[in-house]
Amino acid sequence: MTDEPETSQTRMARLILALRSQGVTDPRVLDAIERTPREIFTPDLFKERAFEDSALPIACGQTISQPFIVGLMTQALTLEPRARVLEIGTGSGYQTAILSRLSRLVYTVERYRTLMREAEERFKTLGLVNVITRFGDGGEGWAEQAPFDRIMVTAAAPEEPRTLLAQLKPNGVLVAPIGKGPVQSLRRYAGDGQGGFKVELLGDVRFVPLLDGVAREL
Repeated sequence: MTDEPETSQTRMARLILALRSQGVTDPRVLDAIERTPREIFTPDLFKERAFEDSALPIACGQTISQPFIVGLMTQALTLEPRARVLEIGTGSGYQTAILSRLSRLVYTVERYRTLMREAEERFKTLGLVNVITRFGDGGEGWAEQAPFDRIMVTAAAPEEPRTLLAQLKPNGVLVAPIGKGPVQSLRRYAGDGQGGFKVELLGDVRFVPLLDGVAREL
């Protein structure tokens, strides 16, 4: 007698337990992750690994982030239902989808047109109508829609992202990996209401670098 294959629900339940054990305990964040099918955002070659707590390759040399990092960064934003969020680096759209379930509007910027178009199709499939996309230079943010309640950066900025911090509300929160090397520092900037920020270090992470401009694709 052979063991029956695990269902998607079982694999997701195991992933949620793993995230909780690592410190992602916000029930709203865990619920958003549980309701977002990661396999939709994963290339066919890696769909069998969609429920693993690991980063996976996607097109254009980018990655879909490890679920723990997605949960950690989302939790650190302390999102409210009426929040307007700016995301830098749409990628596969997985993190975007999580944010969209926890906030009013998500503005997301992607420098690879291929990734942006594929993500837009996934948002349509999931019926996510509160996501607004833009093909552009993420380092410049989205000044026309600023200020934002929250900003998430999903690529490593070489130094403090002052342009993005300037697009944050006085009491807003920005979460971003900072550093030039292969390992970066994940930081949470919380506005003090008077133009300054309290900076909290959340641990070491590995992200692709935040690059200037938009990509030229063949």
